Amino acid sequence: MLYRELVDVYKRLEATTKKLEKVDILSRFFSKVKKEDLANVVLLSAGIVFPKVEQKDLGIALEMMKRIVQKVAGVDKAEFNKIYKKTGDMGFTAKELIKNKKQRSLGKKELTVEMVVTNLRKLPAIEGCGSQERKISLVSELLSNANPDEAMYLVRTILGEMRIGVAEGIIRDSIAKAFDVSPEDVEHAYNLLNDYGMVAEMAADKKLSGLAVKIGKPIRVMLAEKAPDLKTALESFKNPALEIKLDGFRVQIHKKGKKIWIFSRRMDDVTKQFPEVVKWAREAIKTDVCIVEGETIAVDLKTGKPLPYQHLSRRIQRKYDIEKMVREIPAQVNLFELIYIGNKNYMNEPLRKRWSKLRSIVKEIKGKFVLVEHIETNDYNEAEKFYKRSLSMGEEGVMVKNLDAVYQPGKRVGYWLKVKPIMEPLDLVIIGAEWGTGKRAGWFGSFLLGARNEDKFVPVGKLGTGLSDKEFKTMTKKLKKLIIEEKGRNVKFRPEVVIEVAYEEIQKSPNYESGFALRFPRMLRIRDPEDKGPGDADTIARIKKLYNQQKGRQSKERGSQAR
Repeated sequence: MLYRELVDVYKRLEATTKKLEKVDILSRFFSKVKKEDLANVVLLSAGIVFPKVEQKDLGIALEMMKRIVQKVAGVDKAEFNKIYKKTGDMGFTAKELIKNKKQRSLGKKELTVEMVVTNLRKLPAIEGCGSQERKISLVSELLSNANPDEAMYLVRTILGEMRIGVAEGIIRDSIAKAFDVSPEDVEHAYNLLNDYGMVAEMAADKKLSGLAVKIGKPIRVMLAEKAPDLKTALESFKNPALEIKLDGFRVQIHKKGKKIWIFSRRMDDVTKQFPEVVKWAREAIKTDVCIVEGETIAVDLKTGKPLPYQHLSRRIQRKYDIEKMVREIPAQVNLFELIYIGNKNYMNEPLRKRWSKLRSIVKEIKGKFVLVEHIETNDYNEAEKFYKRSLSMGEEGVMVKNLDAVYQPGKRVGYWLKVKPIMEPLDLVIIGAEWGTGKRAGWFGSFLLGARNEDKFVPVGKLGTGLSDKEFKTMTKKLKKLIIEEKGRNVKFRPEVVIEVAYEEIQKSPNYESGFALRFPRMLRIRDPEDKGPGDADTIARIKKLYNQQKGRQSKERGSQAR
């Protein structure tokens, strides 16, 4: 398929804000694409080159892209900046410069979807001496053969900023409509495969119904909602169970004979980083084939007590000196879930049965590979005692779970509820910043925070406190690579960095598109990308819910003061 055919679809998608219209455009297009191109077309329509399960970074930041566009367009820095500073859009700048290019390339080839994907998929593997020049050469080859519109969307794809308003839900519904299958079946397949390209191929072949769990392929994890208090959480279920909520790292462990895989919540393979967990899983799990889940925490060598998550994040990120890290930062796995065993899928079984089966197949290794602390009660006093003990141990709180509920991968359906002692911090994405002045000159001095709203991130406040000078410097270095637009002192970022934010209260605000603003936000920590990415950030719906709960509390307080 010619790449310009896909570009024509991009233009139509960008021209409408209506979700149903986007689904109609994409579904008609998908239904006509040849099978050999379908997977690549679906991924590119979602603005990605690799399926989510692979999560590879193309390694082309804004500054490198500027060099590439200048080279291909044959312009100097001044001519480039003249257009870029006016628009702030790297893709549109490439389009305008290539449109105005005086010298046309001889022997220009028409770009195909296959050519685009092949070149871009080579980028992550290019490392070492001369890697920058080799990356520049690969991207330049594509841009040299591109027409102006193709150039614009190529640049946007590489920078991860498509601006066509297509989120995962639109891709799901478009596949369903194109191949006459249910959106639920498409989503179920995606939860198991984590690859919409492969899902589309299976939908086209009418093979979604026979899809099975595959050991060694991560499944999207089930997620918890947040409860305002213990009483509300306990009353939400007829048959509740409580578990200690640990400040750790969610793991999904796959076992097939002696072979062990360990996947993060975001489906990254972290097996190499945790060799001791591999050893424990072989010893402790008394069945040949299974998938279990748990929380891995870091443990203090002297006291044996849990350490904050930041200690463990050093191990997750480490690619070398693994054995040294194992000695310095010991881990402990706390299992709480069974998904699959033998040749049986346990996801459709109630939690009560899953927990019972999990207990029967795990022989605990004290202090290393254990079952999470778990009680089953609907007695508030007993539950409160368990909750207070969790807090006294330095843990985050408790999870309250519905014993009658099935496991729903990839969903936050309210079968699990988190209970913490304070108004919940929010996980938000840094979507913009302003260059600092004075002693912060050369650093970003304040950050624009965004919450998820369907297919985009909308601002909910600015943060300029809670960071040391060292952290401002580190954050600037991290975020500079993600710049997608600059206007004066203001910049916009590709939404990748997630931070946990505390605040005094949520206010209504006409200044932001979201309609809400956080009062006195401050950063608590940078979320590890292996644990929480942009797709895990809090939503506007969540902020609205917290705002309404906050209003209710304030009304009660005013009422009690009046009495």
